[in-house]
Amino acid sequence: MLDDYDYTLPPNLIAQQPLARRSDARLLVVDRQDEGFAHRHVRDLPELLRPGDCVVVNDTRVIAATLIGRRASTGGRWQGLFLDSDAQGCWRVICKTRGKQTPGDVVMLQDRELRDRVALRMIEKQDEGVWIAKCDARDAALDLLESLGRVPLPHYIRDGVMIDEDRQTYQTVYANEPGAIAAPTAGLHFTVDLLKRLKEQGVQLARLTLHVGVGTFRPIKSESLDDHAMHAEWGRLDDAEAEKIAEARAAGGRIVAIGTTTTRLLESVAAAGKMEAWCGPTDLFIRPPYEFKAVDALMTNFHLPRSTLLVLIRTFGGDALIRRAYEEAVREEYRFYSYGDAMLIV
Repeated sequence: MLDDYDYTLPPNLIAQQPLARRSDARLLVVDRQDEGFAHRHVRDLPELLRPGDCVVVNDTRVIAATLIGRRASTGGRWQGLFLDSDAQGCWRVICKTRGKQTPGDVVMLQDRELRDRVALRMIEKQDEGVWIAKCDARDAALDLLESLGRVPLPHYIRDGVMIDEDRQTYQTVYANEPGAIAAPTAGLHFTVDLLKRLKEQGVQLARLTLHVGVGTFRPIKSESLDDHAMHAEWGRLDDAEAEKIAEARAAGGRIVAIGTTTTRLLESVAAAGKMEAWCGPTDLFIRPPYEFKAVDALMTNFHLPRSTLLVLIRTFGGDALIRRAYEEAVREEYRFYSYGDAMLIV
């Protein structure tokens, strides 16, 4: 039942900004064997991992997907979230505005100083508030977003209002492939220095890409988990990285997934029977009684109640143990959600 994945969180524990140094975040270490907890920091990872382990990160880059504009016909305020675009230049956007929006409506997209820049014409309404739209600019969509868009912060961080610092802090230090509309938040804790120390410790680093999509923002609404439709997200694992992961596992090292997005893609790849190059969409929804095939340890932030991410974490760590871990984190006043602290499940 969905109610089993609910919990109470004091609002003051929802982090509104990251720490000055990313790796200073607290780390609740959850040991599945002895069912115990240890209170550490992310900077302690070189002491917590072993030579031969393979840390796998998601190198997706968050795009400036939040759009602000005004409706040309009424002057009314308009807000949108860019999802993706196709080869014909059509955009998929989620729109939010007063009054009814109809095909043919024009929105003047505004830059960060609220100056009108380009026109966006609505073409067709689809399900769940998604519109197909056409932009009158010749610029590539991602280039245009870079100059017009805002960081797509979740609503629980300052009501989604971006400040300039978010352009850097809501991005991992290894972000490379643009396409996500939310950060793979477990990776936000890593610094260049921490990655260097892990390498010196004999811990390998492998990369994959999974573009975090709109499903991240949508809670489970069906009472039964089996009735929840998981949104597909596009991902890729290159051959060299897959080989690195497979060799580490064969040599007795642990595969340590950094975040739920990394976990989803690794498990999607492993579902085919072996760790090898992979590219395409995945709609894998990890829920009980799922048995993990690729991931041995998982580092993750604390997640929203009634979310697919919380279901995944409880499936991996054990339902009763992770419930206790969340109670421990609240009691010890850990910082929650995207800019918050983290948990390492071993």
